[in-house]
Amino acid sequence: MTQALPEESTLPRHVAIIMDGNGRWARRRHLPRTAGHQAGVTAVRKTVEHCARRGIEVLTLFAFSSENWRRPAEEVSVLMRLFEMALARESRKLGENGIRLRVIGDRSAFSPALQAKIAEAEALTAGNDRMTLLIAANYGGRWDIAQAVRRLAREVAEGRLSPDDIDENRLAAHLSFADLPEPDLFIRTGGELRISNFLLWQLAYTELYFTGVLWPDFDEAELDKALAEYARRERRFGHTSEQVARRLSASSA
Repeated sequence: MTQALPEESTLPRHVAIIMDGNGRWARRRHLPRTAGHQAGVTAVRKTVEHCARRGIEVLTLFAFSSENWRRPAEEVSVLMRLFEMALARESRKLGENGIRLRVIGDRSAFSPALQAKIAEAEALTAGNDRMTLLIAANYGGRWDIAQAVRRLAREVAEGRLSPDDIDENRLAAHLSFADLPEPDLFIRTGGELRISNFLLWQLAYTELYFTGVLWPDFDEAELDKALAEYARRERRFGHTSEQVARRLSASSA
């Protein structure tokens, strides 16, 4: 049955995705795990294109976590190579389609060549405003909070900030992509029911959606299912349903 698409007014501004299941996808086909990662790149392309068509403002993809370094060295090497190849191959296409690319995470662990390609791709797409694509690479939610705290601590040590002035807003301003809206919809493929140290601060009021579909099989129809589910949710942000209804009525009057 065709999935009914949500109205533009009920679309999330920012979608964040943990792309899980590449290894299991490959194993079910008696292929090496690396084949699953290669298939996952195709799913990334489809998802980026569909989000842009649907009018999503920001798409964040969890490409490589700070914990993924613990995987077998061969697999990590393939992931780095795929990342570098994708940057080289896709950045110009992103630019032509008005999509801005930004990479969030600790880049210091990447090779100088990869860091250079990241900077080049970001510069090439910096002027685009159709959609922002955030790639979380060597990223962890705890790392993000810790680096924000370190920056605040330096300001205090330098006498530019009083500890009493530190509140949620000031800390949030030092987190990754503080200039962009926080995620409205979080999607995790592959059937696991956890957020795995991804955007811990930013997901505080995000709607969570889990699917058993493995990432290489996640296509436009599966994304539309998630968007339709999001459209059915009532986001209260601590208010009652009655308060939300009154606010919506007042805004449409």
